[in-house]
Amino acid sequence: MTDTAEIKTANMETISALPPEETERLGGEIVAALKTVFDPEIPADIYELGLIYQVDLKDDRGVDVMMTLTTPNCPAAGELPQMVENAIASVPGVGVVNVNLVWDPAWTPDRMSDEARLVLNMW
Repeated sequence: MTDTAEIKTANMETISALPPEETERLGGEIVAALKTVFDPEIPADIYELGLIYQVDLKDDRGVDVMMTLTTPNCPAAGELPQMVENAIASVPGVGVVNVNLVWDPAWTPDRMSDEARLVLNMW
């Protein structure tokens, strides 16, 4: 005999409380905001460098970000997470922003976009 609650849970879909067009708008504007943040020592934005691992837009419009730095000894370690938080918070309609600095997985140049490789002449 199968438990009814188990069946309902297995078939449940997660639906965002935000309309799809709003989620798309916010997502695009958050990425654009991230592209305005540069590591002071590298002439490429942190998004193209691959320093942003994950961005979660929550139903209450809060944003959780997982990011890393090129090295744990990065001189900008104290300021970059705050710069990311400020950039995302400037997007109209965004709620509370939480930036978490993570080291696993470690950043490697393989995470860079072609755009960043071109800017840094790393072909």
